[in-house]
Amino acid sequence: MKWTACKIKKLKGQQKIVCLTAYDYSMARIIDAAGVQLILVGDSLAMTMLGYENTLPVTMVEMLQYTAAVVRGTKEALVVADMPFMSYQASIEQGLTNAGRFIKRAGAGAVKVEGGAFRVPFIRALVDNGIPVLGHIGLTPQSIKEMGGYKVQGRKVNEARRLVKDAKALAKAGVFSIVLEGVPEPLGREITRAVKIPVIGIGAGRYCDGQILVTHDLLGLYSDFTPKFAKRYVDLGFAMKKAFQSYKREVETGAFPSKEHCY
Repeated sequence: MKWTACKIKKLKGQQKIVCLTAYDYSMARIIDAAGVQLILVGDSLAMTMLGYENTLPVTMVEMLQYTAAVVRGTKEALVVADMPFMSYQASIEQGLTNAGRFIKRAGAGAVKVEGGAFRVPFIRALVDNGIPVLGHIGLTPQSIKEMGGYKVQGRKVNEARRLVKDAKALAKAGVFSIVLEGVPEPLGREITRAVKIPVIGIGAGRYCDGQILVTHDLLGLYSDFTPKFAKRYVDLGFAMKKAFQSYKREVETGAFPSKEHCY
């Protein structure tokens, strides 16, 4: 079954939604074959793939290239493209143009936009023009300069109330789902109950409608920064290092290639 924004939206209250990030064809094929419903081409690729210290430097050109690769490797999952920093902030017109490039050129099934109620005019413009939108509130990495770093949001009463209002505003504006990042678990539960669309948590506790993780964190492929909410299911980074060391040793000693690897 091919997952769409509409189908994801209908999973609210029916089953948990499973989401992961992917940035290339090969990884997308594996994730898709595992039955994951939503693949996000996250701007986190700025850190995991390009080596930047945060998500801010990644460009539209880079995001389009990686998104197209993921789309080519996906048969069933909904591919959502993360709109990078300053690809939509300057004007609604700019945002519409760039969102359209993700849908038309890269083949994405939806785009993700960071921000709460103040993003409603832009989100409505996207939805009105046939572009499905995944919202993103709480800890929004594109705002870390203003937030002062990667800090848990919504601990204070006024902050929590604002996030609940943000979620309701985004739902009313037409997003098919909301990513809720870096908030206390009770607030994650409250927001999930407050809206009729799925809330996908990342560091937002156990009561969200689904969960998303950065695949490189799950696999142990990125160790520069490991948030508390990230669970490492396997340490592929260590296994890969051992394999590379074995290869190096065999090349140096002449053990590889052996006769069986020669024509």
